[in-house]
Amino acid sequence: MIDEEKKRIRKEIRQLKNAISLEEKVRRSKLILDKVEQLPEFISAKTVMLYWAMDDEVQTSDFVVKWAASKRVILPCVNGNDLDLRVFRGEEDLVAGENFGIPEPSGELFLDYDEIDLILVPGVAFDVDNNRMGRGKAYYDRLLSSLKAYKLGVCFDFQLLQSVPTDEHDIKMDRIVSE
Repeated sequence: MIDEEKKRIRKEIRQLKNAISLEEKVRRSKLILDKVEQLPEFISAKTVMLYWAMDDEVQTSDFVVKWAASKRVILPCVNGNDLDLRVFRGEEDLVAGENFGIPEPSGELFLDYDEIDLILVPGVAFDVDNNRMGRGKAYYDRLLSSLKAYKLGVCFDFQLLQSVPTDEHDIKMDRIVSE
């Protein structure tokens, strides 16, 4: 039952995302990320885990580059069924990731998980109780279960629902930010 509901929501959200141009996603993303920059949890964070966006996500590439100048920025890298973490050292250090072709840092692994102060988390859908629903591979849920950092979900307004189906493996966010 939960799987069918998740499948339905993923399809609905995908259709909504596809109806918006990349330029419009970039414009909306700036509104979201401007809000993130004002949060005390972000301002005080020294090490932040961000992500390099796929075309249908809140667009973060300019944000990553901007903040890497003054904070230690960590990016996730797909490794089989898990996410490894690596320090972002500039766009010239990025290589195409193994599963999705998402640019990922090529440097050494980052293993000091306790030093991460804040994590920006993408998702397919979120709800008003700070639940998150991802793409179904549980990459983020597996990683987030071992991190104690502040978890900040980011999404477009149409991805914020009244309720999303969850199970015991789904990790709640501390806060959600949309336009």
